[in-house]
Amino acid sequence: MNCLSHLRNGARLPRLCLLAALLATTACTSIGPGTGRVVNVGKDQDAAIKGIQVINLDERSLVELPRVTTPDFATGLGYSDAVGETVGSGDVLNVTIWEAPPAVLFGTSAPTGMSVQTSGVTALPEFLVGPSGRISIPFAGLVQAAGRTLPQIEQDIITRLRGKAHLPQVAVRLLRNLSANVSVVGEVANSTRMPLTPKGETILDAIAAAGGTKQQSDKMTIQVSRGGQVYSMPFSAVINDPRQNIVLKTGDVVTALFRPYSFTMLGAAGQSQEVPFEATGLSLAQAMGRVGGLAEGRADPKGVFVFRWEDPAMVVNRNATVSPRSDGRIPVVYRVDMRDPATYFAMQNFAIHDRDVLYVSTNPVAEFQRVIGLIASTALPIVAIDNAITR
Repeated sequence: MNCLSHLRNGARLPRLCLLAALLATTACTSIGPGTGRVVNVGKDQDAAIKGIQVINLDERSLVELPRVTTPDFATGLGYSDAVGETVGSGDVLNVTIWEAPPAVLFGTSAPTGMSVQTSGVTALPEFLVGPSGRISIPFAGLVQAAGRTLPQIEQDIITRLRGKAHLPQVAVRLLRNLSANVSVVGEVANSTRMPLTPKGETILDAIAAAGGTKQQSDKMTIQVSRGGQVYSMPFSAVINDPRQNIVLKTGDVVTALFRPYSFTMLGAAGQSQEVPFEATGLSLAQAMGRVGGLAEGRADPKGVFVFRWEDPAMVVNRNATVSPRSDGRIPVVYRVDMRDPATYFAMQNFAIHDRDVLYVSTNPVAEFQRVIGLIASTALPIVAIDNAITR
């Protein structure tokens, strides 16, 4: 008579039926997929995501993996000369003219009866460089200002005044720079337009001009947009590497982004949680250390996995049946065997990405021991009670 028949007849369940029911229950209590199932996930035709690539992570695989590098500020944007004194439309200029004695156009005569004349110094009103790019100078006419440096404008005015004024000298100053600016926006204290000067303002100058960032530097990403191209770097990397603190150009847009990075730890690890990390990066070895490593007595050291939506350029000989995401990235599982001492070197060189999922499968032996322990603590008292009733 089977267990179902016993139940229908109202009889007490035999001991074997109790054990079978308990084993069936405990078999479904695993905290996640086992090592074998994850390793063979790419071969599962019934999987919701087809063609998941499983890559064994070791020193050799790290060498064979393609390298996709994101250009930093120094290589992507390169070195830029400081903004010179080139005038643009919208700038405001100050023009001062000196004329040697005897001054003809810009001098002042001596009192009547005296023959001595002094040199002339004339400060003209402020000039706003309009859309035409020209300014009007008395006795010199319309002078092209936009697209020229201040010395070039001075020399042009002097040339035009020769023969009209006596040994004229000209000084042109830029009062207000309204054409050469960069915009600083995002998670800064005050978004601003920062004028550029011949000093050569840098990224850190722009952030300082905006009052600094609202969040800690290790959680901030700096983005620079120039000429239709966008480059991003962790803010702390710009602070620590002077090469990345590049000189800005007219029209650059500097954006401070609050972008906290994190990975999720699941399975038989020291802690299952979401773990934030710095924008400067984190290695797999560091990630395992932050969650307390493997759970002693429960974890399968052969079953440490990193689940990631990977750039296709990073995967060689990828499965033809792979199911890419809308952004083109494909599902990849990196497997780590922590029984191999060489793996620990590979873990130091393998970078964790934002939104990675780290999973540690349960050791089959530990799972079996857990089931046996559950039987010993639950089934045996039930059997003892059954024996007592039978007597």
